[in-house]
Amino acid sequence: MNINPFELMKNAKDLQTHFGKMQEELAELRVQGVSGGGLVKVTLSGTFDMVKVELDPIAVDNRDIPMLQDLIRSAHTDAIEKIKDTLKEKMGPLAALTGGMPS
Repeated sequence: MNINPFELMKNAKDLQTHFGKMQEELAELRVQGVSGGGLVKVTLSGTFDMVKVELDPIAVDNRDIPMLQDLIRSAHTDAIEKIKDTLKEKMGPLAALTGGMPS
């Protein structure tokens, strides 16, 4: 097998460019997680930063704060799973080269 070091460098540079573009796209990506039938919505960026929390006034009951906390956690988890799915789609065959996405 004959390995061309210049071809390897070109491929590495192409990968670097691709990942740079992907990072820009992820910073702009917004994914919404929902729980409680839409009572709680959490919006995350593609870099997993929480950018917005929406609460339906019905969900805010001072007598049941633990339920609201569970709904927020659930919406957050939903959004994280959606981002992971989006990342898997965008990375496609590159996932195998980079060790894949964490579960």
